[in-house]
Amino acid sequence: MIPNACQARRRAAAEETRARIVDAARDLLTASAGISEFTIDAVAATAGVARTTVYYQFGSKLGLVAAVFDSLAVHAGVDEMVVAIQHPDPVEGLAAYVTAFGRFYAADGPVLRRLLGLAAIDPEVQLVSRERMERRWGGLRVLAGRIAERHGTPAPAELDEATDVLRALTNFETFDAIAGTARSFEAAATLVSRLARLSLGLSG
Repeated sequence: MIPNACQARRRAAAEETRARIVDAARDLLTASAGISEFTIDAVAATAGVARTTVYYQFGSKLGLVAAVFDSLAVHAGVDEMVVAIQHPDPVEGLAAYVTAFGRFYAADGPVLRRLLGLAAIDPEVQLVSRERMERRWGGLRVLAGRIAERHGTPAPAELDEATDVLRALTNFETFDAIAGTARSFEAAATLVSRLARLSLGLSG
């Protein structure tokens, strides 16, 4: 019992340290200095740990970035997307899926903006970002396929193209541009949802 209790405490301490490092990384990404100050040394100092601890927990700066991306999904409650995919009415499911994207982006817009800026100059970060988004975009193809089966649009030959359009409509940059300074991401989701339906040949 005692060894198990010790192991449990060590795991809990490691998880707490890992969470503190991820939170420090998120804070640095949204700091006024921008991504130029996002370094392992800066993250370690902000988290109050040694730089070797950061490497031990994440392996590399890229591993830390991947953990930050994953933390965004947890904070945003992406389980909503799973529920949306399974909605009995695929058109309503698509609307719910788009709304989930809006909530996801709204939850951590500043962090996402900086991460995408980092991805624009670092191919490895871009790959991590794309891998994470591919998981969410996969649901769009499922919904487009279900809509095609029920409504006859898009045509089977156009399903790939329709999915690509949906991906473009639901990426962060599109939401950010539609939201601008006058709308919330949730409000932008209403417009994106309308555009998504129109792109599939459905009434707006």
